[in-house]
Amino acid sequence: MNIESELKKLGLTGNESKLYLELLRRGSISANELAKKLGFDRTLTYQVLNNLIEKGLVNYIIKENKKYFEPSNPENLLNPIKEKESLALNLIPQLKSIEKIHKEEQEVKVYEGKRGLKVLLEDVLSSKNVCIFGATGKSYEILKFEMPHLIKKAEKTGLSGRMITSLEYKNHQMSKIKGIKTRYLETMKGPATTMIYEDKVSMHVLTEKPLIVIIKNKEIADSYRDYFETLWKIAKK
Repeated sequence: MNIESELKKLGLTGNESKLYLELLRRGSISANELAKKLGFDRTLTYQVLNNLIEKGLVNYIIKENKKYFEPSNPENLLNPIKEKESLALNLIPQLKSIEKIHKEEQEVKVYEGKRGLKVLLEDVLSSKNVCIFGATGKSYEILKFEMPHLIKKAEKTGLSGRMITSLEYKNHQMSKIKGIKTRYLETMKGPATTMIYEDKVSMHVLTEKPLIVIIKNKEIADSYRDYFETLWKIAKK
């Protein structure tokens, strides 16, 4: 085993390793004698000795007004490791307590046809609140047998919400759902309906082949809610 190489792995430089090993062999020795034995100049010898003193591997005594350097217990090589271990043991609980950054869950689902519309409405019914704009009432035509049941379920679960639609639908059944407040905008015309609930935004067009898109993303949902609030303020009762 090459002891110098092993000492380097423990954080000693090449010169520190040579000097420390020489001290272990010689015991108490002056800096001048040590420099001669190692072939170091005096300045380098003192520099290396001071480094080893700081690391707790060398100490000295004074005899007849002259310094003699001695090796400290080799077990002192463990001190830096013990200090790091102690630091790590104190730090680990703090690191474990740091909450992991929550990655926003998001997904996009696309449905087609009557079944997709039913999936959307069932999903809305599982929430507590919904905001709707651009409602056309066509779901009552596509799900004419299912809608009465879905409306009863909405009223039973206490679903609340607000809806903005065109004045032409003022007397439509959808404007009479319990728990859903309705306002009207003359400009609110078009085939697409947007629904905002929980952390989701859905958009559907109920043409001959209904298309439903559900986006799950909190930031998008919050953005659409802000837009809805703007429309709600200018809509009429």
